Amino acid sequence: MERRRWYKAALAFTTAGLLLTGCSGTADHDNAKTSDSRYDGQPAPDSGQYGGEDSGNSEGAEDTSREVAPEPDHLSTFALDVDTASYGYARRTLAEGRLPDPWSVRPEEFVNSFRQDYERPDGDGFSVTVDGARTDREDWSLLRVGLATREASKEERPPAALTFVIDISGSMSEKGRLDLAQESLGVMTDRLRDNDSVALVTFSDEAETVLPMTEVGGNRDRIHEAIDSMEPTYSTNLGAGVREGYAVAVDGLKKRATNRVVLISDALANTGDTDADSILESIERARKKWGITLFGVGVGSDYGDALMERLADRGDGHTVYVSEKEEAHEVFSEQLPRNIDLTARDAKAQVSFDPENVEEFRLIGYDNRRVDDEDFRDDSVDGGETGPGHTVTALYAVRTAPDARGHLATATVRWLDPHSRTPHEESAGLESGTLADGVWNASPRFQVTAVAAYFADRLRRGADEWESLPGAPGLDELARRADDLAERTGDRQLDELETAIRRADEIM
Repeated sequence: MERRRWYKAALAFTTAGLLLTGCSGTADHDNAKTSDSRYDGQPAPDSGQYGGEDSGNSEGAEDTSREVAPEPDHLSTFALDVDTASYGYARRTLAEGRLPDPWSVRPEEFVNSFRQDYERPDGDGFSVTVDGARTDREDWSLLRVGLATREASKEERPPAALTFVIDISGSMSEKGRLDLAQESLGVMTDRLRDNDSVALVTFSDEAETVLPMTEVGGNRDRIHEAIDSMEPTYSTNLGAGVREGYAVAVDGLKKRATNRVVLISDALANTGDTDADSILESIERARKKWGITLFGVGVGSDYGDALMERLADRGDGHTVYVSEKEEAHEVFSEQLPRNIDLTARDAKAQVSFDPENVEEFRLIGYDNRRVDDEDFRDDSVDGGETGPGHTVTALYAVRTAPDARGHLATATVRWLDPHSRTPHEESAGLESGTLADGVWNASPRFQVTAVAAYFADRLRRGADEWESLPGAPGLDELARRADDLAERTGDRQLDELETAIRRADEIM
């Protein structure tokens, strides 16, 4: 109880609540649309610089963006992110005949939703792969940085102490929300190990602990009964649910176990105070003091994407979005157990571009994960957490010098050992002579990355004709590329990608 009293006391000085403006299903503009500094010294998206002759400038207007753009510093640094919720929610909205809000489209989450074939390391930490391909825009290439952790092992992982914080507000009565969560939690309960532990917290207008931290062995029936008892009611005081969930997680903390809060919600808060910062700070304190991380599962046709992402970022976790039974079973029965183990903490990546051969570069996405270059080796600066079986992909648009020869870039990943917190680094480089002669002549998985990034880029622009990525094809061609890649790789996810692209093309 001492831990719980500490956690409650830490919250006592404020009344925690949630930003109602951040829960409307659109992204947080203050987070997502920052100053040009987020582009590592590169021009802002609306400068038209990446659009070439089809930049979207009004007719007759003089394009001075190249003259006023600051010189790049040739370093790009970001915290690792394995979120995929943005792509899942975009697929849901397109299936319903709507375009996703451009601010909810995060290209890195589209890219990281697809399998890669990077070489994996034998132990904890990362392998680093860097490759690239020239586009049909003169001197412009796409450069891919791929990071991979070791394969997941079902036999070897620490026990888990999972606190499920479940939204039972009225909006969760919609089919595919609470019912989907209950069914998936039931399947997961049967697959957890006897030495794992589970707690259940529900929230509507208030929060309630339905089940304190309980070891699974000998208590599966009790856990099933608690899951089945949940019914939707009243409004959404998400702040109360998060506070209570973390208090229960702190109270039930297990040594030598992975302690995690799993938030299942549509994140459409409509009850409570209007200050989100106190909740975000309390999550960060629990992470730093007790090592409790957050796994966010988004549901619902209307979804507070921006808020869920902010919560997961502060809780050193990540987010997924589910709308179908198969997806939910994959998340709760496969992804969550696999992610119980951690292979790296506070992981950051830095790419150094050769100033003699690279004239411009831009990291695609990761807008809320940028890190100051000088903080790359400052291990007090928060990075990202990863587990076994993860891959992380970052894509850059790069303009090489006309006479570029030799070294283009070096990518380095730095992380802390999850147990000893000892820092480690791994690097790999890219030479100009190894660039594929065309994006669609590159490896199949590179092409998958390109299709996902081009698709996200098109959705991000809404109806705007400006092309932010060099060599961007139309949606019809992207759909054909996805169909061809699905045939070549046998990857069913690419069939779903083709469907989403074609629906976007029809709506636009």
